Amino acid sequence: MSDVAEQTLVREWHELFARHAAVFNALECQLQELHGIGINEFEALERLATCDRKCRGADLTDAVHLSQSATSRLVARLEREGLVERAICDADRRGIFITLTDAGRRRYAEAKPTHRAILSRTLHA
Repeated sequence: MSDVAEQTLVREWHELFARHAAVFNALECQLQELHGIGINEFEALERLATCDRKCRGADLTDAVHLSQSATSRLVARLEREGLVERAICDADRRGIFITLTDAGRRRYAEAKPTHRAILSRTLHA
């Protein structure tokens, strides 16, 4: 790789990283301030809201881009707040299904316009 190509590659990475940080920080701040949830909680609620009634734990892990243990802690927090419920899969006792509660649906519906407005403002700036 030439020096110019490497410099271009690194510059593009730094620009992408800075843009990600700006969007992430804006989302984290506003979602926390206005709705009492962070971006990871919102992403989990959104994935669950768009699932067909219930979502496997592994599918949620893929959607929120966290490790399995971090996703498990996230689900535990959401469960303590009454936003989700966990249930054992009848077909595979090792599997866990996660569903939104009515409170979780309400919180997601309230936070969604904030999320979309921040995306629009920060990504189209």
